[in-house]
Amino acid sequence: MSTATAPTIHQTPMSKAAKLIRITYIALLALALVAPMIGLYPVFVMKLLCFAIFAAAFNLLLGFTGLLSFGHAAFFGSAAYVTGWFIKSQGWTPELGIAAGVIASGLIGLLVGAVAIRRQGIYFAMITLAIAQMVYFVCLQAPFTGGEDGLQGVPRGALFGLISLESDTAMYYLVVAVFVACFLFISRIVRSPFGQVLKMIRENEPRAISLGYQVDRYKLLAFVLSSALAGLAGSLKTLVMGFATLSDAHWSMSGEVILMTLLGGVGTFFGPVFGAGIVISLQNLLADKVGSWVTVIIGVIFVICVLAFRKGVVGEVQAYLERRRRAATTTVN
Repeated sequence: MSTATAPTIHQTPMSKAAKLIRITYIALLALALVAPMIGLYPVFVMKLLCFAIFAAAFNLLLGFTGLLSFGHAAFFGSAAYVTGWFIKSQGWTPELGIAAGVIASGLIGLLVGAVAIRRQGIYFAMITLAIAQMVYFVCLQAPFTGGEDGLQGVPRGALFGLISLESDTAMYYLVVAVFVACFLFISRIVRSPFGQVLKMIRENEPRAISLGYQVDRYKLLAFVLSSALAGLAGSLKTLVMGFATLSDAHWSMSGEVILMTLLGGVGTFFGPVFGAGIVISLQNLLADKVGSWVTVIIGVIFVICVLAFRKGVVGEVQAYLERRRRAATTTVN
């Protein structure tokens, strides 16, 4: 009597890659949770996470929808000012101030998107830049923004009136929780049927139109979601740092978020986070040593990375793993 042997199932490189990515995420989350205990400066990590949310929000628009905005600083900066003003001048609790900032940036995104979304390419980008400059002018001239001095001394307050955020540790874990929630939210959007339509619009918009999709509605919703998430990053940044300044709404901030996204990898989940970490870390390490030359150094690094890693650092790693998977599949077949 012969005994049947169960077939051996070999683990493919793709499944190994997925497991490796999952382990990496868990390890990074564990590192984030213990960061204050191992000597990492909480304010620096909080600032990094705020800009990581900003870059991830921008990547939702560029990487997964194919729309290049030159004016995302408008949403980041407007939310920063709205949150700072409501908390400082009106005595609102931090969660209400953040909610006001997110709503304000979402509404501005709705207005900007309604104007710009019918244009494509450089025309879309220039419209967003022009409207962002209008928002910057409002932040400069409005009586409640503090003009060139910005809003200073914004208190952190108490979350829901119960948990004081004056402690860096309490504020830190709030930022980590918001960052994780945003990361999972964007991941869910991209993997949903709505996200698949966005990818189709990015790859072949005429075909999406021929299949009956209201392309402008999808793009507008993606624009508003991206604007609101960028506003969330700006609101958190104001709460963490205790101030909102004109640099938050300046066009150079739009350039920075583009740099972060391209450096890490457009259209990847972790790429914008990685890019934000590189840029913010370099700014923090080099600002006191080389002054304004830090911008030149970051620019040189960016040029080198674009030439060597055309898909961004994370994008190139994913492409390498994909090539390995295809090579292994071909060998098996």
